[in-house]
Amino acid sequence: MGNLAELLARRRTGYALERPFYTDPEIFRTDMDTIWYRDWLFAAAACELEKTGSYVTWQVGDYNVIMVRGADRVIRAFHNSCRHRGSVLCSAEKGTAPKLVCPYHQWTYELDGRLLWARDMGPDFDPSRHGLKPVHCRELAGLVYICLADEAPDFDAFAGVAAPYLDIHDLGDAKVAMQTTITENGNWKLVWENNRECYHCGGNHPALCRTFPDDPSVSGIGEGGAVPANVQAHFDRCESAGAPARFHLADSGQYRLARMPLKIGTKSYTMDGELAVARRLGRVPFDDAGTLLKFHYPTTWNHFLSDHSILFRVTPVGPTETRVTTTWLVHKDAVEGRDYDLQRLTEVWVTTNEEDRRVVEDNQHGINSPAFEPGPYSPLQESGVIQFTDWYCDSLRARLPGTQTRIAAE
Repeated sequence: MGNLAELLARRRTGYALERPFYTDPEIFRTDMDTIWYRDWLFAAAACELEKTGSYVTWQVGDYNVIMVRGADRVIRAFHNSCRHRGSVLCSAEKGTAPKLVCPYHQWTYELDGRLLWARDMGPDFDPSRHGLKPVHCRELAGLVYICLADEAPDFDAFAGVAAPYLDIHDLGDAKVAMQTTITENGNWKLVWENNRECYHCGGNHPALCRTFPDDPSVSGIGEGGAVPANVQAHFDRCESAGAPARFHLADSGQYRLARMPLKIGTKSYTMDGELAVARRLGRVPFDDAGTLLKFHYPTTWNHFLSDHSILFRVTPVGPTETRVTTTWLVHKDAVEGRDYDLQRLTEVWVTTNEEDRRVVEDNQHGINSPAFEPGPYSPLQESGVIQFTDWYCDSLRARLPGTQTRIAAE
């Protein structure tokens, strides 16, 4: 940790991180060990696990996890490894199975992880000692989170804050309209830094900017800026109608919620600004209630609109490779072709994701050069990036020995 401790000690707050944070394999490994393997991670929408036996698998670094809905309707998570000789149980990303059966020697597990059958193991074999290894799993208002640590950090404080914001979106009544995964050849932190500012939006996201305000007085509030009068009026209007809206940033900096207005006269992320889905998902009181913006480091940012919801999941693959999965949710009874047109529903963010991929990869390519020197963030436009990098560095300092020193910005 000597090199990382030195990098953290000389870090200039308000400036971009140094090159090794985005390129060094050892720092990437430290990120996985100290953040990804220890924090709560958004894994899936609960509606992806629609019925008994529905499962979703997810590779997070060295760990492969299977989430499955049991006969009691509870979603549980397990390490996707047979307790016999370790074979993967489910190789598909999604599926449905009445039991979890190892393809190697057919050891068979109940959906709650209990070992039901193992052939020719002898009279002294105790199946109760060989159930699947569990992974911490919690469902919050239709969102599934997991934690890979032996002892998970507290989840209830986050759930208590987030649930009232999320409840009115009725994600338990959702279905997946479309899901995509793209690979961005950039470090996971660059993916997040790009997400946490709209300084780049005007020059890179013409479709998104039809509806999403790139005004930093709106997008940056609560992270260094005062609440503008029009945003406060929006908060008050939503909350008076029963839709929690005001800005909330956790003391730790790990999560944030705020129901932000879209551009005046627009209602949803479409090219014309009108609603994308006639059969609306949720009970948001106004068509023009904007979007509930939620992030939870290190895995997810979300947009919950008055007609549909969009979930984003970040998965680090290597020091300069990250996968971003986007899931569009609509009401379970909404019919494609009648209640929504799939292209119209998804085109803004399909386009925006591809534009962001290029931006992140260009950023990574430039940082790869030994000539790269961190420059200063814009306090007006990049307060969200400052907040993210502060959270990241503070998390490393708190969790690693010898990394508690911090210096002020010059």
